[in-house]
Amino acid sequence: MDSIRKSAIAGSWYPGKPSVLRKDIESYFASVPDLQLGGEVVSLIAPHAGYVYSGQVAAHAYNLIRGEKFAAVIVIGPSHRVAFHGVSIFSKGGYETPLGIVPVAEELAKDIKEFSSTIQEIPAAHLQEHSLEIQLPFLQIALGDFSFVPLVMGDQNESTCRDLVAAIHQAAGNKKVLIVGSSDLSHFHNYNMATQMDAIVLNHLQNADAAGLLENMDKGICEACGSGPMVVAMLAAGKLGATKSRILQYANSGDITGEKSSVVGYGAAVYYK
Repeated sequence: MDSIRKSAIAGSWYPGKPSVLRKDIESYFASVPDLQLGGEVVSLIAPHAGYVYSGQVAAHAYNLIRGEKFAAVIVIGPSHRVAFHGVSIFSKGGYETPLGIVPVAEELAKDIKEFSSTIQEIPAAHLQEHSLEIQLPFLQIALGDFSFVPLVMGDQNESTCRDLVAAIHQAAGNKKVLIVGSSDLSHFHNYNMATQMDAIVLNHLQNADAAGLLENMDKGICEACGSGPMVVAMLAAGKLGATKSRILQYANSGDITGEKSSVVGYGAAVYYK
């Protein structure tokens, strides 16, 4: 492989020891109620906090795809550490976690980049970014071997979202791909305010209302650090045939720690056909 992106958060955001990591994720899955969607999963939305805070919420999404086979997984996250315009792709090599290396789906990555006017290669955008890596161990346990396309959004405005959606749609063609939009919800409000703000986001997600989410984000009525990835996940799912949506789980850090004066919200959703 040309380039291996080493883990930036193993041992802190999630366990660094493979056996412990696997056991933790399996225990999260074991706590998820059985749900039969009666359809084919196209897109998931999952949180990206440390597993002790958001792992159980994420498990509600990833439990739906256990044992499935996809041509590739497209994981989209916001940039927390590096400011840049457009979208950064990691197009060759792979990402390493304690469970092994997840290879990049290089042909699909190349096609997505070629079909977009905003995607570029900015390696620094990936080096310390947690929003993509945090999803990978769940995918490794759920899917086994798979390849993926890592995309980090520097801009999350409507035009960037729509450009990325069009590129994914064109590049995916008839392939069976899974799209993952990585986002947490409101940050550092009290418990009651957080649940009110997050309910607005969840309503937009339930209704696949990308325009409404973008509008209310602009107005400051609700918050999500990965609104762009969620919008792309919703819209791309629709382009790829998903007609149904479901909120799978919501919680915030106050539910875990008991500290409710300042919390972070987490949600999981699915789009399927």
